[in-house]
Amino acid sequence: MPQPSFKDALTLCKSVMRNGFDAHVVNTPLQHELMEKSDHCAVDIATDAPAEELKKIFPGFNTEQKEHPAALLGLLEENGCEYRFYLMNIAEAIRPESSLTRLTPTLLRSMQQLGRLPTNLVSGMSTLSPVDKTDSGFEDFSCGQVRLTGLPDETLGTNYLLAVRAFRYAADLNLPIDPNTWISIVRSSQRILDYVPIRSIMEEWRKVDATDMWKFVRMLFDSQVMNGLLPEIAALSRVRQTRNDGGMEESVLDHSIECMRRYPEGEFHYDWYGTFAMLLHDVGKLYTAEFYQGRWTFYEHHRIGAEVARKILRRLHMLPEDIELICHLVRHHMRFKFMLTDKGIRRFRALEEYPRLIEMSRADIKARDDNYTAFNHNNKYLERAEMPEQMLEPLLNGNEIMVFTGLKPGPMVGYIRNALLTAQVAGEVTTHEEAAAFVQTMAEVGRRP
Repeated sequence: MPQPSFKDALTLCKSVMRNGFDAHVVNTPLQHELMEKSDHCAVDIATDAPAEELKKIFPGFNTEQKEHPAALLGLLEENGCEYRFYLMNIAEAIRPESSLTRLTPTLLRSMQQLGRLPTNLVSGMSTLSPVDKTDSGFEDFSCGQVRLTGLPDETLGTNYLLAVRAFRYAADLNLPIDPNTWISIVRSSQRILDYVPIRSIMEEWRKVDATDMWKFVRMLFDSQVMNGLLPEIAALSRVRQTRNDGGMEESVLDHSIECMRRYPEGEFHYDWYGTFAMLLHDVGKLYTAEFYQGRWTFYEHHRIGAEVARKILRRLHMLPEDIELICHLVRHHMRFKFMLTDKGIRRFRALEEYPRLIEMSRADIKARDDNYTAFNHNNKYLERAEMPEQMLEPLLNGNEIMVFTGLKPGPMVGYIRNALLTAQVAGEVTTHEEAAAFVQTMAEVGRRP
């Protein structure tokens, strides 16, 4: 169809609106697609202006056409193109979007003549015939987008779970969501929460790869679905924190999503639970945030966050063992953040899931563009933690050995210290009294000619 026809149609609509009525071109993308396959130049317009008013506005307006569908007000021919004016759907509806005229009888007839729907429709014909419940509800992904079939609002109305599924497909396939599909999801966000069981949402969520979950969560937030599903997490978008020593600020939600992106980059590429824990790891900051002397603090947010996470996970109907795992990770995610002593690293290593906690710390550092000083220090101490504790320090230090033996500083003191450590590892010396006797004997042997 010649492009100027649409420009002329818009001009006609403006003429109607200047006279105090409403008018719009019906489903422009669909009409453009159909007219590319037709030799007849025609455009359908919807208006609430009565036929007698249209005749006053357009002297050539014809109401005496042979074929007269009930909703057809009349025809106007200009510059070799036919403009068909249909009565606008102005009935009140529970779903406001359904009051917009999207299809007309002539558009339906044109599609029926084609024998099939055009493959690249932006909007389609789902209002004209029942939607096939066995169909996926999506156009072929070869179009390069995640797109609902037919009219997105109508298709989504048959199964609101399709919105969550669209997020999953878009995340895992790394495809954008078609703009018309996206806006349909946004305006249906409350219905998605009203009509889709949480268990069904979580079934879709569990199918998202760990490496792509951050994109899925971002779409939940951007579409407003998260506001009802995870209000505690959505609220983190309004909690600010310092990103790193550079002083730059960021929202806690942005940081959490970035941590989700970074976590699978380590050793746990497919760890769905660890990635989910990264979403919740800072949820306690919502409840512990305090602004003092020009900066935000979040003391004990990990401990409070574990309790908040438990409530959230129960609401999501997760299994008890999964709840315990994720809450454990949230509770202890700060343990590897600070430089640990030998005893501290041993206590850390005794924790369940400590390798996951290390990866959470690594993801947090990457997300902040922070330094690895404490992280590298703790990793070195982890190697020492694999050795028996007795091998790290003898029961008596050098000064104590000199007191018990009467020796002066020198190589002999170091020799006795190493011998004492070896005896401890072998189990020959277990107490301070035995250690004192051992070093005295070693000193006496050393003094013999």
